Amino acid sequence: MLFLLWAGVTLIFPLIALWMKIPIRHMVLLWLAFSGGGFHWFWHDTHNVSSIPDALHVSSSMVEDMPVQVAGLIASKVQVDGDRTQFEMRVTSINHYGSHSKRDENRTPISEQVIVHIKLAAKQEQQLAAAWQRGDAILVRGTLKAPTKAGNFGGFDYSEYLHTQEIHWLFKGDGVASLQKQEASLWNRYTLFRWNDQLREQLGQRMESAFTSLHHAGYMKGLVLGVTDELDPATYNEFTKLGLTHILAISGMHVAVYAATLLYLLKLLRVSRETSLTVVLILIPAYVLLTGASPSVMRAGIMAMIGLFAARRGVLKDGLNILSISALLMLIWNPYYLLSVSFQLSFMVTGGLLIYMPLMKPFFAKWPFLIGGEVAITITAQLVSFPMTVFYFNQFSLLSFAANFVLVPLITYIVLPIGTVAMGLSFLWGDGARILAWPAEQLNDLTFLLVKWLNVDDAYVSIWPSSSILWVMAYYAALYSVLYWLKTWLTSRRQTDDNSVLNSTPLSSPVYTGLAASAEWAAVLNIAHEPEGAGKFARRQWNGYRHLALALSVIAWLGILYTGYQSPSGGNTGTVQFLDVGQGDSILITTPGGKHILVDGGGTMDFATGKNAWRKRADPYEVGEDTIVPLLKQRGVHRLDAVILTHGDHDHAGGLQAVLDQIPVSTLFFNGTLTDKAPFRKLLNTALDKQIKLYGAHHSMEWEPDQATKIRFLYPFRLPEDESEQLPVMKEQNHYSVAMILEMEGASFLFTGDMDDAAESSLLSELTRFSSSVKDKGATGAVGKAVDVMKIAHHGSKYSTSEEWLSFWRPKVSVISVGATNTYGHPNEAVLERLSAVDSAIYRTDTMGEIQIRAQQGKLSVRYQRKQYKTDTITTTY
Repeated sequence: MLFLLWAGVTLIFPLIALWMKIPIRHMVLLWLAFSGGGFHWFWHDTHNVSSIPDALHVSSSMVEDMPVQVAGLIASKVQVDGDRTQFEMRVTSINHYGSHSKRDENRTPISEQVIVHIKLAAKQEQQLAAAWQRGDAILVRGTLKAPTKAGNFGGFDYSEYLHTQEIHWLFKGDGVASLQKQEASLWNRYTLFRWNDQLREQLGQRMESAFTSLHHAGYMKGLVLGVTDELDPATYNEFTKLGLTHILAISGMHVAVYAATLLYLLKLLRVSRETSLTVVLILIPAYVLLTGASPSVMRAGIMAMIGLFAARRGVLKDGLNILSISALLMLIWNPYYLLSVSFQLSFMVTGGLLIYMPLMKPFFAKWPFLIGGEVAITITAQLVSFPMTVFYFNQFSLLSFAANFVLVPLITYIVLPIGTVAMGLSFLWGDGARILAWPAEQLNDLTFLLVKWLNVDDAYVSIWPSSSILWVMAYYAALYSVLYWLKTWLTSRRQTDDNSVLNSTPLSSPVYTGLAASAEWAAVLNIAHEPEGAGKFARRQWNGYRHLALALSVIAWLGILYTGYQSPSGGNTGTVQFLDVGQGDSILITTPGGKHILVDGGGTMDFATGKNAWRKRADPYEVGEDTIVPLLKQRGVHRLDAVILTHGDHDHAGGLQAVLDQIPVSTLFFNGTLTDKAPFRKLLNTALDKQIKLYGAHHSMEWEPDQATKIRFLYPFRLPEDESEQLPVMKEQNHYSVAMILEMEGASFLFTGDMDDAAESSLLSELTRFSSSVKDKGATGAVGKAVDVMKIAHHGSKYSTSEEWLSFWRPKVSVISVGATNTYGHPNEAVLERLSAVDSAIYRTDTMGEIQIRAQQGKLSVRYQRKQYKTDTITTTY
């Protein structure tokens, strides 16, 4: 792909040079730079491979779960979160570890980075693990695991992400006893970073002493020091919805405030300009290192250093050149920065401000300087960051402009300086620091309140499906065209207004003297002296071209926005997507008419309760928040026409809370019973609060989402009416799972939830009885025919999917939604044998990842995600 890209650009470059009349030498230099960059990427990527299999003298597939012993240095800050400790390690030697091997002999020297996960066995081990520091020499015993690949189409691929970090293996240890500290020299490659970690820790403690609550202290640590570990996840999510996460990440704004403050203080001390620039130039790298050295702050730091050097020498004052040099230096150091979201957003927004701000300024030229500049910067930043925001995060708040306009100046120019000074003052005077921090806390509370209030109504949050790079490029081109022609139109109007003033002004007026000094106005005066008819015709003709160009640019820009907002169309195709949510169920149905139906929402079991509460992590993985909602947004699901909850168990209902919180839902079907669990009741209360229509699904109920789609509910049977009119509480929910048949595009799909064999038997008795009494009549009379696709009940449990059940439905395709390496032994071997006995093709999410089945005119095509299996579309006609 890289070679094809290089060849294509090589062929296009001469055409661009001829069309834009660019000197050949410039195009040659550009081509050499592009070719050099491609070669640098190719060389770097081909050398980014693991040396561990060769060191162990085995293949990569055999490394998995192999007991090994590794020696090396801790290469990152140690994070202790609940029952897990995580850090990066620079492995310097590795050998097999077992009962028949000598521990300290036959170590193979290597140099490779791995991520170490150590599962803590007791709460007391948290303190022991917290004492580990970057730069410690350690010896660890455990097993190696390959990072997981994306389980869903378009999902986050942890393996690819770690590849860009040049990490290929996860090392799993069990308890602090699996790690031993070794003797090490006082100085190694991580010593400087170790000191930096200790300084950040001390500054964080000072921040905690200045601010009265951990909530405020965690927020200020992220704002001032870039320490986001203690930032409240709920607060971060609120900021994310409004497009304010750039405030919580150290970026160019922080570097600019830091540099400007230092220059101002040095000026007050009467330090010379040259000396001040030199001092700040030296101190900026220290600030970049202190705040975590993320790509955005590195970009800002390098740009600031180049800018200060240029200001001192009086050269290279063009911002785009400084930005380009910064990007070049970072990519030479690490070409994988090009794939970093932080790097892309930082450079795109900064470059956009440099390119688009000159076009935006004329619109606010008559505004008060501070307000006009703030509005111009905010609008430009929003317009420039918009395509990248929806490209990566698939949502955009219409209130983002207002939130940025109000909160960015407040936080940048008031809260950030106060927090920084309070942190520094706490070293000298604790009470004074707390007094100074008090107004910052009040402003923080006001900020949190405003952000929460702006996020109350989900109507202002728009969902955008994942677009392409070509769409992003087209957006920027159209936006530039719109702003260019708007600026031209505005300048023309002002010239016309001023020209009318000139025509009514005596030639002796000083107005002519002042305007004549400008070449631009000299042209206006020359036009004024042309023959009246010719001048008016020329201006009218030129204005007509500009108006046409402006109209076409606006139409193109709006068209690009419209196409980017539309959900991908499947034509007359219906799609059933069995999402990979681990040990649980979640199925997204998209009908030929564009309706979206979600069946179940998975769920992450939480065992960190009671005496195990210490195991709970600060921000644990939650399948609804971290998997289902991002996938729905990515696929352009602006609204769910229905959510069908088969039953109230957490592995089916747990993830739906995040769905209802973030995705508009029209209707919720459930089995008509309650559970005694608080999360389930909270889910139903959320549905009531959002005025979602609730229906208790039962046998013989039917629903037609569109003309080509029909859903017939088969189970549970309607429960006897309760005089109290309250829903019954059923602790055992599997037996009351909703079962239904989806008929779409000539294909039939049977969904079964977690039905047990008793429920299957009860339903079969009813269907058999009804079929014998009403043959070939009514909607339910045809259910005895073979179904094309069956979702196997209860993840393939041995207590479901009986022989009688399979012989009745005779499914041609069976899908099992099940978690890899689950502790329940799902799917059961007997179930797999029964499916094979009826010649049903078996698809499993634990081994194949997400499974998508498309139906069109009675034909089914199946594809699945995991690459170790075929990713080609398999088409079968039934």
